[in-house]
Amino acid sequence: MRYRRWTLMVVCTLASCSSRSDPFDPARPDETPLQSAWEFCSRTAVSTGVTPVEPVPYEKAMAPSIGGLVFAANDGTRGNEPWVSNGSPGTGTRMLVDLYPGAQGSNPGQFTQVGDRVFFAADDPVAGRELFVSDGTTAGTRRVSDIWPGPVGSFPDELFAFEGLLYFAAGDPIHGRELWRSDGTSSGTFLVEDLEDGIEDSSPRGFTLGGDGSLYFFARVASTFTSLMRSNGDPGAVELLRIPSDPGFVSPLVPVDNQLFFVTGSTTGGLVSLMRSNAGAAPVTVGLFGDVNAMADVGGTLLFSATPSVGSDDMELWRSDGTTAGTWLVEDIQPGPQGSYPDEFTVLGDTLFFAADDGVNGREPWDSDGTAVKTRLFGNLQPGAGSSSPEEMTTIEDHFFFRVEILSRGDEPWVSDGVRVTTVALTEPAPGPKSSSPRGYLRSGWNVFFVAADNSGVRKLYALPFRPAGSCTP
Repeated sequence: MRYRRWTLMVVCTLASCSSRSDPFDPARPDETPLQSAWEFCSRTAVSTGVTPVEPVPYEKAMAPSIGGLVFAANDGTRGNEPWVSNGSPGTGTRMLVDLYPGAQGSNPGQFTQVGDRVFFAADDPVAGRELFVSDGTTAGTRRVSDIWPGPVGSFPDELFAFEGLLYFAAGDPIHGRELWRSDGTSSGTFLVEDLEDGIEDSSPRGFTLGGDGSLYFFARVASTFTSLMRSNGDPGAVELLRIPSDPGFVSPLVPVDNQLFFVTGSTTGGLVSLMRSNAGAAPVTVGLFGDVNAMADVGGTLLFSATPSVGSDDMELWRSDGTTAGTWLVEDIQPGPQGSYPDEFTVLGDTLFFAADDGVNGREPWDSDGTAVKTRLFGNLQPGAGSSSPEEMTTIEDHFFFRVEILSRGDEPWVSDGVRVTTVALTEPAPGPKSSSPRGYLRSGWNVFFVAADNSGVRKLYALPFRPAGSCTP
């Protein structure tokens, strides 16, 4: 059976693992407690008392501004509107502006940080769905521009920060859906380039900052093709590769130093192509696979999970330096035809942390530096063959946050500095066997925010004090 998604959880098996003075793991003599630049001041996150709107997967649900974390919430009377939080309940967490008065709400979304401000799309009763900006204050929250004049709306999406400006896709009645940028003012919000002349849409998407400093993205061409584009943010984007939209590009763009990796859809034989472009050069194929899943830059090397052939379930951890000869299997974590399905990638320093199933210990956290000798079980958090199923693995500063499921604790939040003995469970928002199912870890100021359910099942926004080392109040 193919693996697509597992319930995620991680557990520390040492009761005293919250102590930074714990001895290192004798089974891993190279692993010693780290002197972190950041630390969590408590293992108990504070509920702000507000239930945020949790949008469809992969849409940015909140972002930090100079005034605090900006997100969407519904107080039950004014619909979904933009809110802000400094991590404290009460006056510290409040609605910014009632942009669309009444129960309908402005339905803000795609919160994107650019400098000390947050851009987002929202519904306006006069202008339709347009671009807004906020510095985290009521006075500093406003509509940027009426890109499609009148009540129709330009429907901004794919919001992305590049060179101190916001780049995004939006539509107007003359150019169709094209590439725009904004500095947060009406006069500084304009069409960058009409990639498909006239009202035809290029619908740019997948914006990515390349290691060479360029902006890369996908654009639709002649309705039936998709192109990989490279831009410096001004008119004159260069097309690097054009392929039929079916099968098209089937993975995000992943920068590794000056190289950019991506996957194109199945060929005649059903195989997908792992490709790379070096600093904007013509892309080349570095490997053919049955399927490619997660990918990440680890110390200047691409690590990814893949199956070797069409119909195979043997998904394992691979690596590539951008050449065919330098693309090979790192480790057969679960020997045999059934793969370990590495997923939930997050990178801390030069180490990849991920979830995998070796067929003996269940689905647990692993780590790898891209070599077989240092691709290892990070911890059997649910002892035995049961799985802790880690998910939501998210690196924030010099820690990573995640969630794991333990039989007596349910699906709850954890944090690690990359060392097993200092990997700890946070206080459960839903104590006992019930699950809080936390997700959306994000730092704003001196807090790490996430959304989790309490014992009643109501999901709330939580804030965990997280500060530069030595800054926690005694």
